[in-house]
Amino acid sequence: MFKKKPNIKALSPLRSSDRRRIADQIIADYGIEVPSKELTSQPEAAQESATISVGVIRNALLPDNSQSARFTTTAGRDLKQISGTLYIGGHSGQPQRVLWIKLEDRLIPTVYTLWMNPGLVPLLHTPDVVLQKLRGGADLMTPGLARGPPFPPKATKGSIVAIASLERPSVPAVVGVCEIDIASLQEVRGVKGHAVRGEHWDGDEIWAWNQAGGGGGKAPDEIEGWDTDGVIDGLEQRLDDITVNDSDDAQNEGGVLIPPTVAQTGKEKDRDDAVEGEDAEPFNRADTKERELSTKAEIDDIFWRALLYGLHHQRNTNGSDPHHGLNFPVNQSALISNLVLPFLPITTPSQAATLNIKKTSWKNAKKFIKAFDKAQLLKSKDRDGGECVVIDVDFDDPAITDFVPYKLPRKETNSTELGGEGGGKAITAGIPPSDSSIGQKLNKIDLYKPKEQLAPVFAASEASLHALYLPTELRPIIQLYIETQNLILDTNKRLVKLDPILANAVFDGSNPLDREVLAKGSVPRDALIDCILRSCSPYHVILRNDESRDSVKGKAGHAPKIAITLETRSGNKTVTKLSGLEAFYIQPQSLAEELQKACASSTSVGQLAGSSPKKPVMEVMVQGPQKDAIFKALERRGVNRQWVEVNDKTKKKKKK
Repeated sequence: MFKKKPNIKALSPLRSSDRRRIADQIIADYGIEVPSKELTSQPEAAQESATISVGVIRNALLPDNSQSARFTTTAGRDLKQISGTLYIGGHSGQPQRVLWIKLEDRLIPTVYTLWMNPGLVPLLHTPDVVLQKLRGGADLMTPGLARGPPFPPKATKGSIVAIASLERPSVPAVVGVCEIDIASLQEVRGVKGHAVRGEHWDGDEIWAWNQAGGGGGKAPDEIEGWDTDGVIDGLEQRLDDITVNDSDDAQNEGGVLIPPTVAQTGKEKDRDDAVEGEDAEPFNRADTKERELSTKAEIDDIFWRALLYGLHHQRNTNGSDPHHGLNFPVNQSALISNLVLPFLPITTPSQAATLNIKKTSWKNAKKFIKAFDKAQLLKSKDRDGGECVVIDVDFDDPAITDFVPYKLPRKETNSTELGGEGGGKAITAGIPPSDSSIGQKLNKIDLYKPKEQLAPVFAASEASLHALYLPTELRPIIQLYIETQNLILDTNKRLVKLDPILANAVFDGSNPLDREVLAKGSVPRDALIDCILRSCSPYHVILRNDESRDSVKGKAGHAPKIAITLETRSGNKTVTKLSGLEAFYIQPQSLAEELQKACASSTSVGQLAGSSPKKPVMEVMVQGPQKDAIFKALERRGVNRQWVEVNDKTKKKKKK
C-alpha cells in the first residue's frame, strides 16, 4: 500500500486522554491481557500496581508525546484513493517513527511497533526469496507459507499477522491481513490462492518516514520473544526429559510475549547484568517474594536519598556551570520529575506503587521541599497560587558532595517499564541520557567572497579570488591595490581616486550615492572598503568547540538565526514555537524533552511549514509563554542571545 510516498498532512500532538483511549482500543482489539489486581494482599496497593502495569502497556504501544497526522494514498490496480491516520511516536532514546496506521476503524501496527512488542500479532514465516517479493508489494500465496501446519491459532481470516523470513525467524518484516483462515489449514502444498494481503513492510515509505529525513531504521538481527514456535519444535518428543525446578535457568528458556506486567517481559537477566555499583537484589517476578516497603520512615528515607542522589549527580555532571545545570527558579513538579523520580531504586511493580510522594510523611512535593529548606540544603519560596519553587541549592553541603551513589536499574530502551500514566518517563529508573549539544562552544563567523570584477584588485596582492575572507583580511588587500596603483589624492590622503576597475566593480550608478561618487571621481578610503564589502557575496561558518575555520566549508548567505515565536491559540492559550536549531548542532527532539521537564509543559516536534521535504527544518512547540526557559536552554548549548530572533504575536497592537 505504501510503495509510493503518501501525502502526509501536518502533525498534531495527541492529548493524553486521546492517547489513553487509542491505547485502550489497541489492547481490546488485539486481546492483550490486562493485569489483575492480585499482585499483593493490600487492596489499595494492588489497585495502584495494576494501574501502573496498564500504564506500562499503554506506553509500550503508544508512547507519551505521540502525534497524529492524516494521510492519503492510492492502492490496488485501480489506484483507489485511501485515507487514514498515522500515529507517530518515539520510545525513550529513539527517533520519532510511524507506530500505527489507522484505516477506517482499524489500527494496524508498523514493524517498529512489532519490534518493540513481541507477540502482539500471530507470526507467520516464508522463505527469504518470497519475502523479497512481498517487500515489492506482492501478496503472500498459500504455498509460500512455511513452518506449518500447524499455524498460529489466531491467524484467522481478517486478522492482522506479521511475516518473517526463515533466515531471520524472530524479526517481523511484513504486516498484512489474512485472506483465509490460515490456522485451520492442514496442508499448503498444492493449495492455491492468496493467504495474506500485504499492508506494510520494512522498506516502504511508511518505514522510511523520519522527521529529520534520515530514512528508516535498521531491523534488529534477533528479537527475544518472537518465534516461540521455533523454541518448542519437538516439544512433545522431549517432555519426558524435562524436570521442573525453581532454578533461574528454567526461566531463561523461550520468549515471553506482550504480557501484562513488567515481571513477565523476559528481561530480568538483562536487568541484573546491566547494572553498576553495589550488589542489589535481582528483578524478581511479581509472584515471587519481593522486598516490601511497609513503614513511612523507610519510604521517607528513600525519597530523601533520591533527591540527594539527584543533586549529587547534577553537581558532578555539570561541574563547570555555576548553577550546575539548574535554571532557577525550579518549580516543584520539575524538581520531582528530574531530580527525585529518576533516582528512586524501583525494581518491582509493587515498589513502584509504594514509592509515591503521597505515601511519605510529607504527603506532597511542597512539604517535601520545605523539609530540605529547613535542613538548609536548598532555598525555596512560595509563589502566588501556593506553588513552591526552589531558588537556590547548596551544592557544597557535605550531604551532597559526600553522597555515596547506590545502584539503579538501568533504563530500558524499548519502553517505560516502571512508569505509570502521566509520569512514566520520570518514574523510570536510571540517569537521563546526555545531550551532546549541552556545554558546546559555538563561534559564528561572517565571511565574504569577492566577485569576478574585483580580480585585478586581488591580483595585485596575489590573493585568491575564490577564497572566503574576513573583513579584516580584505582591508590590507584593498589597501595594497590602492598604493600600487597610486590612487591616493595628494591634496587629501583620506580620499581615493576612482580608476575604471573600482568604478565598474563597486559603483554601478544604481543609487544617488553611487552617482555622486562617480561625478566627483573620488571616495573616502573607509567608505570604499565598506562598499567593496557590500558588493561581495556573503558567506558564514558556525564553528563548534575546537573546529577551525579551514576545517569547515563556508555556507552561502548570512548566518541564520534561531526563531522564537509566541502566539495565541484557541482564544487565550499561548504557545511558544522554536525553529532553526539544526544549524547550531542542536537536536530538536532532545531539546523538546528537556523543555517538557523544565517547563512542566507538553511539547511536540514537527516539520516547519514551508521547509523543504529533502532538508526539513524542524519546529519545537511548547505550551505556554516559555521564552525565558528557552533562552536558558539555548545558552547552555552555546547560543548567543544575539543569534536569536523573537517574534511576540501575543502583544496587542497599539491603537493609533
